Amino acid sequence: MIEATHEVTNQVPDFGDYNLYLSDTVLRAAVQRAGAQGHDEALSHYGERLGRAQTRLWARDANRHPPELESYDARGYRVDRVHFHPHWHQFLRMAFAHGMHCGAWAEPGGGAHAARAASYLLHGQVEAGSLCPITMTAAAIPLLRKEPWFGQVRDRLYSLQYDERDVPLAEKTGMMVGMGLTEKQGGSDLRGTATTAAPVGAAGRGERYLLRGHKWFFSSPTSDAHLVLARHGESLSCFYVPRWTDAGEKNRVEIQRLKDKLGNRSNASAEVEFRDAHGVLVGEEGRGIATLIEMAAHTRLDCVLGSTALLRQALVQALHHARHRRAFGSTLADHALMRCVLLDLAIESEAATVLALRLASAFDGGDNPLQQAYRRILTPAAKFWVCKRTVAAVAECMEVCGGNGYIEDGPMPRLYREAPVNSIWEGSGNIMCLDVLRALKDSPEAAAALLDALARDSAGDPLLKDAAEGLISLLRAGGSGLESAARHVARDLVLLAQAGLLRRHAPQALADIFVRTRFGRAGGVFGLGVPAAAAQGLLERAGVP
Repeated sequence: MIEATHEVTNQVPDFGDYNLYLSDTVLRAAVQRAGAQGHDEALSHYGERLGRAQTRLWARDANRHPPELESYDARGYRVDRVHFHPHWHQFLRMAFAHGMHCGAWAEPGGGAHAARAASYLLHGQVEAGSLCPITMTAAAIPLLRKEPWFGQVRDRLYSLQYDERDVPLAEKTGMMVGMGLTEKQGGSDLRGTATTAAPVGAAGRGERYLLRGHKWFFSSPTSDAHLVLARHGESLSCFYVPRWTDAGEKNRVEIQRLKDKLGNRSNASAEVEFRDAHGVLVGEEGRGIATLIEMAAHTRLDCVLGSTALLRQALVQALHHARHRRAFGSTLADHALMRCVLLDLAIESEAATVLALRLASAFDGGDNPLQQAYRRILTPAAKFWVCKRTVAAVAECMEVCGGNGYIEDGPMPRLYREAPVNSIWEGSGNIMCLDVLRALKDSPEAAAALLDALARDSAGDPLLKDAAEGLISLLRAGGSGLESAARHVARDLVLLAQAGLLRRHAPQALADIFVRTRFGRAGGVFGLGVPAAAAQGLLERAGVP
């Protein structure tokens, strides 16, 4: 008999079952501030279910077995079926039952958007790919409910039953809506759209058209309908394109292939051709881009939430590892330099969380200029900054976990691959920053309210005061050089907003570290300028089980 050569020691134990919501003290406090405390019990239930070890295994399986396209059946008929792993459907059943796709619209008020944001943040920590169809369905509802025919789809859009069957909508108990904008030649420049739409009879809103062309990225291709941008004459309009026609036949939207993506593996993204596909014009004729930008305000919020979720889970993994792994005579978390890094990551996570919930609460109502500014100006700025910071932060968390963090047996590689998508999807960094400048110019009352609030929140701290005054001076100067400074503007808007929120809602020591490291000379490297002595007590706020 061959004896074992060694005993396995000093390996970090697996997480058991834990409640993602109850263990997150920062998120729970943000939910209370947003007036969403009435949703506390539901969030706790969802956090418990998502935190089960079995649920984490489902997420692993759904990402290890990505969707597969079946173009033709055995008899040669075109079917364009997409086959998902069963656990993908399980995550969507959970999200639908929780109302993440419709609850904020079906039952508004009482912090509904903030509560939905919290559940999104919880879900995204475990399985991010299944959030894509949830995001687009939720963002489509405020557009579709303006249409006179909304009553025909209302009950299915507001249904809490996920129905994965690929059958005509009349036979289904629930539905999802996707989006198709990007084309090969245009990318983010939607004015380059080449897909055409020709009226079947009368033209205009609510009328039927036939669409011809292609989409290079067609999100959630098995959704029951998609909102699509197409050209008719010199105009660009938005069209509702169902997967099945009223006659009970597959619409002529042919899937060419599924994208082989870096991350977001559980979710299907496709290239498609429209071959006289049936569609209905949505919104005002000729205002397709404006209509879809309205939808984008909600998808951009979800990008911020999705990145915040990935950052939170990466932090949880890093803290868990550091508290159990021993090196040089003590646990990693007991070493002063590691505590500096961990605290900085925890501060980044808290700053992202408080801003994300503040943005969500701005969608809960109130048309005062400051609420408008959070929705229209700070949301694209946050999509730029929080999503970009998450990529670096997740990499740092992986480094905390060492070689084991780089191995596919654990969740860190999936979190790392997932991180860049929110920066890229629905407009990459430069697009967001230019949109911030556009929003500042087009909404002067909201811009003034935001800048006044940031100036007030910066009072009493020289670093913040200098940053706020510098930003205001830059914007007032305007001129041709402002475009090249767009990233500077977006970054400082977000950092000033985060600093103000932390100064109001976090311990002073934590807020002071954020200000010194983000506005001082720390250089953006995690752990630089963070006092190790402050870490022990402040790290407890991370609330990791």
